Amino acid sequence: MSRDERQATGLAGEDLAAGHLESLGYQIIARRYRVRVGEIDLVARRPGLLVFIEVKTRRQTRFGTPAESVRRQKQERITRAAEQFLQRPGARSLRDLSCRFDVIAITFDKDAKARIEHLEDAFRPGF
Repeated sequence: MSRDERQATGLAGEDLAAGHLESLGYQIIARRYRVRVGEIDLVARRPGLLVFIEVKTRRQTRFGTPAESVRRQKQERITRAAEQFLQRPGARSLRDLSCRFDVIAITFDKDAKARIEHLEDAFRPGF
């Protein structure tokens, strides 16, 4: 699979994940938040809760499930990016919310039908 195809698959997965979250009552407040230390695919909120979401999308599971690829190093980068997200001047109102780290794993089958698995509280910061 070419880089462009992988990128298109990833973006399609993020769109599906955002739609899934919105259908559950979440408000998407940021997409593809990138800083030097890491990246967060989606940031969403519900009353009293701020959620940082890693979206992993795969067309096959030959090398493992999408969720299995979110290992400790990736979790640490997401955590550092979340810390910076909360330090932004515009994030003052978000700092009092409870925070959670979710993973949304999306697998497309051979007919391009998506299976969405939402793992709430998938990991916790290691500090």
